[in-house]
Amino acid sequence: MNTHRPLSRRLILQAGAASAVLGAPGLLLAQPAPVKVGLVHPVSGGLAYSGGQSRMGAMMAIDEINAAGGIKSMGGAKLQGLLGDSQSRPEIGVSEVERMQQEGVSAYLGCFASGIALPATQAAAKYNTPFLIDVGASDLIVNRGLKNVFRLKPGFGKCVDDAIVALGEINKGANSVAKTAVLVHEESEFGTGTAKLLAGKLPSVGIEVLETIKHANPTRDFSNVALRIKGLKPDIVIMSNYQNEYVLLARTLMQQKVDVAAMFSVLGGGFNFKLVKEQPDVAQYMMDFNHWYNPKNAKAAAMRKQVESKGGLFTFEVYLSYNAIMLYADALQRAGTADKEKAIAALASSTWFPEIMPYGPTRFVNGQNEGGRGALLQASKTDIDVVWPGEFASAKPTFPRPKMS
Repeated sequence: MNTHRPLSRRLILQAGAASAVLGAPGLLLAQPAPVKVGLVHPVSGGLAYSGGQSRMGAMMAIDEINAAGGIKSMGGAKLQGLLGDSQSRPEIGVSEVERMQQEGVSAYLGCFASGIALPATQAAAKYNTPFLIDVGASDLIVNRGLKNVFRLKPGFGKCVDDAIVALGEINKGANSVAKTAVLVHEESEFGTGTAKLLAGKLPSVGIEVLETIKHANPTRDFSNVALRIKGLKPDIVIMSNYQNEYVLLARTLMQQKVDVAAMFSVLGGGFNFKLVKEQPDVAQYMMDFNHWYNPKNAKAAAMRKQVESKGGLFTFEVYLSYNAIMLYADALQRAGTADKEKAIAALASSTWFPEIMPYGPTRFVNGQNEGGRGALLQASKTDIDVVWPGEFASAKPTFPRPKMS
């Protein structure tokens, strides 16, 4: 005797629905929560151009990671950039860190300027939240014992050391025509710290510092500074300042016909493709020791083409921010979680190599990558070339520069 009751229509429909769900596990399992990364950049105020470039590079990396399937070890978790604006002011940078903490941020990226990065990283340290430094040159950022701070690029100490070596070699190759220099720097930690290091090290390559001139941010007129430099008659002018003041000072020196062997800078905030595009006559022959991509690397060339195809400029802020996000993504992949403590441990032990940069092997010591290094650059009217170190050089330096007519 058959004791089974016939299946009702409702049970048949329920069974079919369950089968459909089981056959599509993606419908059964919720997508992993996104990993929120707070982007703390100055996209308004005096540093707005550089901050916008930094944001562009960060979002390029986030989009690339997400398009490739997210963080695989975390079930394909996507990165989500929380957009902040420090307004080029340190106190607002701190406020943005606090705001993003309330929004559940897992890490921060910032802050372009050292003066903003110093208090912002301190604020993030209260929550043990990883903070990736994209641009920010002061070595104080990584010398305070904060375990949550990581900088892939070199700071101004390493950059000044290498810049002095490069300048010494180029000057020696030109029969040591440069024997004196004047330093001009902006007033914050970046400019002041860089100028102090330069003043202490230039004599080691036979260059005497005649005077160090400090200027405010912002400065709208460099006429008196140019006249002072012209009266001192240095062989080299060395500048350390941000975008607007850098360009204005360089243009004023040219207009005043301050004739020198080189207009040189270390981490010059305005030495970039924007200067070459908008003021080629000013840019020509200028030299800067700065962060730069490896011109012989195919991926770097492709990235530059991608940015320029959209009307952008491939400035150092773009690829430094891109690299910092990629560094964090690699740490997440190895940690398998966005847990802050585990992510910090993964960052500290990272050997991730930024292939588009002329770096040595990655090794973090107290949050600073020991493998980072910059390059000596020289501008023409149409482009910027690496002129040192030799293994990455795309051109030979023009030193001393031709006399002004």
